[in-house]
Amino acid sequence: MKRREFLSSSLALAAAGVAPRSAQAAGGSIEILMDEPIGRIAPEFHGQFTEHLGGCIYDGIWVGEDSKIANEGGIRKALVDRMRQMEVPVDRWPGGCFADSYNWRDGIGPQSERPVRTNFWANTGELWKAPDGPQKYEPNIFGTPEFMRFCQLTGAKPYLAANVRSLTPFDFYEWVEYCNSPAGSTTLAKQRAVDGSRDPYNVVYWGVGNESWGCGGNFTPGEYATEFRRFTTWVANFGMRLRLIGSGPGAAMDDPRVDWSRGFLEGLAAKDRNLFRRVHGLSLHYYCWTTGNGSSIEFDVPGWYQMLWQADVMDSILPKHWLAMGEIDTEHHVKLVVDEWGAWHRGPSIDPRYLFSYPPSMRDALVTGITLDIFNRHAEKLSMCNAAQLINNIHTSFLALEDKFTVTPVFWVFDMYKAHRGGHSLRIMCGAPSISYAYEGKNKTLWGLGGSASLHQEQKKLVVTVVNPHASEERTTEIVLRGASARSGQATVLANEDIHAYNSFEHPDAVHPTEEPANVSGPRFTWTFKPASVTKLELDLA
Repeated sequence: MKRREFLSSSLALAAAGVAPRSAQAAGGSIEILMDEPIGRIAPEFHGQFTEHLGGCIYDGIWVGEDSKIANEGGIRKALVDRMRQMEVPVDRWPGGCFADSYNWRDGIGPQSERPVRTNFWANTGELWKAPDGPQKYEPNIFGTPEFMRFCQLTGAKPYLAANVRSLTPFDFYEWVEYCNSPAGSTTLAKQRAVDGSRDPYNVVYWGVGNESWGCGGNFTPGEYATEFRRFTTWVANFGMRLRLIGSGPGAAMDDPRVDWSRGFLEGLAAKDRNLFRRVHGLSLHYYCWTTGNGSSIEFDVPGWYQMLWQADVMDSILPKHWLAMGEIDTEHHVKLVVDEWGAWHRGPSIDPRYLFSYPPSMRDALVTGITLDIFNRHAEKLSMCNAAQLINNIHTSFLALEDKFTVTPVFWVFDMYKAHRGGHSLRIMCGAPSISYAYEGKNKTLWGLGGSASLHQEQKKLVVTVVNPHASEERTTEIVLRGASARSGQATVLANEDIHAYNSFEHPDAVHPTEEPANVSGPRFTWTFKPASVTKLELDLA
């Protein structure tokens, strides 16, 4: 899709595969076990990721202080406002593969004096053919001071990814010093003041490399364990507990790649098992990719189901890594950090300069709900998760092009699920007829109802989120609370008559949630979940 076509597009049915709505509701059951807590749902499970990739930084976040587009110090104001609504807890930057080609020193000092470099992604075929611009040749206008300002404006904690492939441990040491040394204490602290912040940024989250098995250095697990030890030995903490995150595997649908997680921990243990205490978390990347022709908005019903099936693979990946890690780190000091996840389609692009930028549909909204529910159900294994990426890229919550801006269906799911934050995840059992479909000549099945639940004891509140993946059938469901009783509730529902629905610049509200009272009471009640929907029930407990 060309830029003009996207700007003028309206909500439309895909060329094929429109699911007819069924008048008949299939049954289901949900049982929530109030006395079986899993773990705390940390706000950091809803983190985001911003990389110097395509239109994510330039035009997505950074529009410039002299822009006619409303901005706060060069940062797009519409994005800031929506991120405040979304309450983004943490944001990862500057990459991604970009991070291991990035010298943080290029992004400090006067903007007019910063060097222009070739972006890591410039050799990608589509971008190389596109017009020259900051997406291809990195101007370094948006560096550490600007990213920190962005975090201050939005309320997100910064999570910085260090360059292990092409910089040294001393470069990492000095980046920490630039960010965290006390006011006026060092030369780098004085440089930070010149750049706009006398006070330290107090950055806690630090990623030690990115995808070190591939673009981040092509290391073996043992080699990377050595690099991790080198980079993290005696890093100045300036009185804070730094949360250092190791570079972990990129899981695939047919291979969770647990050998990397096991091998990394074995490499640390061979030197000193106490090193486990230095690792806040081990990163894990999983993309559920795309289906059919790769379009985010044109797919058939089997493609709908297959995409959701691929997202659900996360539910098996997490315990496999947890089990493998526990063989070496028996006390589980090291948790998982899923700092890249989402659906990754091939188009339609909103602009030729913007790699991997396309409108997410209702299908991507359900991918989001499925994934966040999985994180809740595995809360004891996780310390942070970051969707890839925040704006104009991959599994995005926002789209922007020049003065145009819209939230996507993905945004609304994050906005709904923030009610889980701080609660304790509870064991939940969902039952419904499984869905049978054929995809690429194979007969497959998908579960008929899924979700998660969290207890907020101080507020005497239970939050339940449920995904009905059926493209055309409702699920009339009996919900049973084992050990509690509801007295009232509120429902928020994200659904649309068209499974291909998405928000465009011209129709920014085509997909949005609705709210309604939930007339529920007692330890059991019935609720009907709409087809192809994500639902949140906030229940006040008796």
